[in-house]
Amino acid sequence: MAASRGEFSSRFGFVMAAAGSAVGLGNIWGFPTQAASNGGAAFLLVYLVLAFTLAYPALMAELIIGRHAHANATRALRSLSSRPLVSRFGAFTGIFGLVVASLILSFYAIVAGWMIAFGLGSLAQLLGIESVASWSTGFSLPRNLLFMLLFMALTIGIISEGVHRGIERWSERLMPALLITLLLLMAYVLTLDGAMQGLRVYLLPDFHRALSPDLIIAALGAAFFSLSLGVGTMLIYGSYLPDRENLPLVGGMVTLVDIFIAVCAGFLILPAMYVAMHNGVEIFSPSGSLLSEDTLIFTVLPELFATMGVPGALVSIVFFFLMSIAALTSSISMLEAPVAYAIEEHGIERRKAAWFIGGIIALVSAGILLDFGTLFGLVVSLTTRYSQPLLGIILCIYAGWVMQRNALLQELKQGNPRAEHGLFWKIWPWYVRVVCPAIILAIFTRSILG
Repeated sequence: MAASRGEFSSRFGFVMAAAGSAVGLGNIWGFPTQAASNGGAAFLLVYLVLAFTLAYPALMAELIIGRHAHANATRALRSLSSRPLVSRFGAFTGIFGLVVASLILSFYAIVAGWMIAFGLGSLAQLLGIESVASWSTGFSLPRNLLFMLLFMALTIGIISEGVHRGIERWSERLMPALLITLLLLMAYVLTLDGAMQGLRVYLLPDFHRALSPDLIIAALGAAFFSLSLGVGTMLIYGSYLPDRENLPLVGGMVTLVDIFIAVCAGFLILPAMYVAMHNGVEIFSPSGSLLSEDTLIFTVLPELFATMGVPGALVSIVFFFLMSIAALTSSISMLEAPVAYAIEEHGIERRKAAWFIGGIIALVSAGILLDFGTLFGLVVSLTTRYSQPLLGIILCIYAGWVMQRNALLQELKQGNPRAEHGLFWKIWPWYVRVVCPAIILAIFTRSILG
């Protein structure tokens, strides 16, 4: 069954695709500022611990369910139980996850379009085409629509080619390019005046805050959401994973790559902010806190690049190229989830499904742009603040309570015949049953209460 619907041809291809899904704009702009605002290295240490005690077990729940069923999220969850009510609720959860993933992509495409626009603006500025530079970096409906549509076309084009020729092939190209670009930018920024102050903020811990409930909950949220959990993207990627692969091993590799890139982003963004401050750019709000992520990316850093002359324009082009890649590697997994559902449940040919569903999502994005002030924040909150935690809890419950224990073990033994004697099997089944849902519920409760 797996072969007819496509599968990853190599472990490297899967890790690059799954890590690409996990590594998004939040890793590169969100994680560093969260760390700086929550005790620097104290936040970093708590985040690293929780990434493996929460995010990794939840990731494994999706990968195991996906590969066990070799099907889309709706069919996979529906097939885990023979009880009609549980089966129907699983199918509903799968469909709800697809809707949430599509809504996330609808606002994600807008922000990704801004990244492409700012990169073009930097190039135009370098070439002396001021009118294009000004239009590309100004907030207008025509600009927002054009670059959102361009980004969606790129995403749809990759998904149209299928698992091996599309997702895997492009992930194997884009992820190494992202990592190399990130490391080169990081090395350059660390040579600039002011960078060491940012590095101290990032690496010197404020241990008085390390046990703060707010810091712990913030780190929990960062660890969970950084791996794109809850909406079925990792489940569908798991369904394309060959049976011969050792699931705990490849899941650990994905988690490590995601964490590594988030931590490296801290070595880029925090020093860059303090380089900007050294060059006279304001990086603190009137209340004394660091500026928020959107202000940082679209105001602080462009002002920094402007103070650097021609080298700044070159760095700006490379930086927004990096951000565009990060966005694209995430967006292809968001679109693949509903496309796989349309192919398997309704028999629609892949290219038609990709363009049809991608077109609908683009229309939703256009609707958000028409009333941006009201709809953008609303869609972000509904999806990432409320829906993802609830879906994460349900997926953990289905992996821990609904899927039969023997089926779990047999799935793990396909890639590791001695799985039942390993540490993963001794800890994970009860951990995903009790601990993960409880922690995610704590995150959800905190977000509801503000």
